[in-house]
Amino acid sequence: MADKGGRRRRSSSILQVYHEPPEPIEQLSDQSALPNLNANWVNAKGAWTIHFVLIVALKILYDIIPGVSQETSWTLTNITYMFGSYIMFHHVRGVPFEFNGGAYDNLNMWEQIDDGAQYTPAKKFLLSVPIALFLLSTHYTHYDLAYFTINFLAVLAVIIPKLPFSHRMRVGLFSGVPED
Repeated sequence: MADKGGRRRRSSSILQVYHEPPEPIEQLSDQSALPNLNANWVNAKGAWTIHFVLIVALKILYDIIPGVSQETSWTLTNITYMFGSYIMFHHVRGVPFEFNGGAYDNLNMWEQIDDGAQYTPAKKFLLSVPIALFLLSTHYTHYDLAYFTINFLAVLAVIIPKLPFSHRMRVGLFSGVPED
C-alpha cells in the first residue's frame, strides 16, 4: 500500500521479518579499506578460550548461590551464556568505533565475522559452543522435561540466527519494515 506521497506505509503486524538489502558499492569499498576490529578478534589467539572461561565462571557463580540446585545452576548457566551470546553476536548492529565511517552499520557481529563467509573455523567454533553447553546442561539436569525445554529453547534462539538461511534476516516485534 502507498500513501499520498507514494511511499509504502509501515505494516502494523506484531512480528516483522525481512532481509537486510545488500550494501551499495561505496559501503563495500569502505568495508574493504580497513580491517574490521569489531569482528577480527574472534580469530585472535586466546579468543576461543574466553568462552570456556565465561561458562566456568557462570557455573561457579550460580553454584555459590545458596539454595540453587545443580540442575538449576546448569540451566541458569546455559540461559545466561545464550542470552549474552545472542545480544553480542546477533542483536547489536554496527561497530562501536568510529574508524570506518559507518561501513558496518547494517550488519551484526555474526555477519561481520570473516566478511560474512559461512562455515569458517571461527564460525564453526561459535556454533558448536552453544550446542555443547546445551548437551552438558541437558545431561546434568538428568533429562528432566522442564529443564530440557528451557535449555532447548535457549539454544534454538542462538543457533537459528547462525544458520545460513538467517544471514541478513531481521526479526522485529512491533516494528515496521524499514522504508526505502
